[in-house]
Amino acid sequence: MRLPSGPTESDPADPSPVLPTPPRPRATPPAPAEDWRRLLVLYWVTAFVEGLGMNQVFAFLPLRLEGMAMAPGEIPHFVGLFSALIFVFGLPVVPLWGVWADKYSRKAVIIRSSLIEAVVFAAVGLSQAPWQLALSLLLVGFQLGNTGVMLAALRDATPLPRVGTAIAVFGAASPIGFALGPALGGLLTDGLHAPLAAVFLLSSALSLAVAALVGLGSREVRPEVVPEGRVLELAYGAVRGVFTDPRVRWVFVIFGTAYLARQMSNPYVPILALHVPADGVGQATAIAIVTGVAALAGAAVSPLAGGLGDRIGFRPVLTGALLFGGAALATMALVPSLVALALAATAYAAFAAAIQAMVFGLLATEVPAERRSATLNLVLLPLYLAGIVGPLIGAIVVSFGEVAVFGLAGLVLWLGAAAVLRSPAQAGTRSAEAAGG
Repeated sequence: MRLPSGPTESDPADPSPVLPTPPRPRATPPAPAEDWRRLLVLYWVTAFVEGLGMNQVFAFLPLRLEGMAMAPGEIPHFVGLFSALIFVFGLPVVPLWGVWADKYSRKAVIIRSSLIEAVVFAAVGLSQAPWQLALSLLLVGFQLGNTGVMLAALRDATPLPRVGTAIAVFGAASPIGFALGPALGGLLTDGLHAPLAAVFLLSSALSLAVAALVGLGSREVRPEVVPEGRVLELAYGAVRGVFTDPRVRWVFVIFGTAYLARQMSNPYVPILALHVPADGVGQATAIAIVTGVAALAGAAVSPLAGGLGDRIGFRPVLTGALLFGGAALATMALVPSLVALALAATAYAAFAAAIQAMVFGLLATEVPAERRSATLNLVLLPLYLAGIVGPLIGAIVVSFGEVAVFGLAGLVLWLGAAAVLRSPAQAGTRSAEAAGG
């Protein structure tokens, strides 16, 4: 799959609605070329450390609340509520980060994310009461918005024949960080008997190191054209473009459905790990086994799913991943042991990775070229929306037990599969896939 390095003239036969003409961009003055391999390494480390720390927050949130003397019966509800806080402040400003990056500095926007990330992890580690932890999680919203910026910079710095490879390698960084974050936490707490706060303080220090690494080790990668106009108009004009194009809207709805199921169920995977028989395994280690192995499976499956989509089409693979992912989710709360839970979580993570890979493939082939860059900047918008709604639904449904949460999440994925099956394929999709493969 190849992504174009810049906008092209739109197809006169394109059925998508005509959008208002944006302000004429100005050409970027020539700048020293950045070595794409060095940039890939720096961005890979950035995404890896972010994934490592964020999954420690998700995975150890029940233990963090338990350490604050919260009643066991209240923890499942607060896990859902606190998980929703992560995206509350981030959602309104997500469209702005891409515009600020393109107008002023991609490098500054990425460094900003790592610095706020360091503050968040330190605040989570030092929180002594639930209200302090809640405030810490609210700050996460201000660190979001760097993934699309890094993808855009990589695409501009990488030679066209290597773009697919660069994006695939970059895409594995976050899942690997997700896998190793809880594992590192289990080693520190169960193996070295360090306090749980030390896990988050270490991740904070790593985030500071990443900010310095990007600041000192990379050059600014400017877009081919720099947008002109007011930031708010540019940012929310891009959002309108996403939701007024029926092809993009359809893909975002499917992606939002998948993320809704994920955000509804993910906060309760650590709770399942604490409840199933573990035969002498420490609490943090049990959580690390379930979440870590699953995340590694996702990292491994994503490139394989992309190759399968190139061969048989993105929609058939997307449909299958939604169906089987729903089955894995629906049975996750019914398994009798830690090993069985880890296997179920691994199966779901693999199908979830396939869903994401197919969505990215559809965006690359079904979005008009002139709007593809703006769409990629907003590619995680469904995650932020689902990140608020999903945990809130989970916090309500968990009153009926974790089985109800995971059963409902599985049903959501099955509904997504039904939507894919009922949607007619876009004209020209297969030819576009073939050209981009």
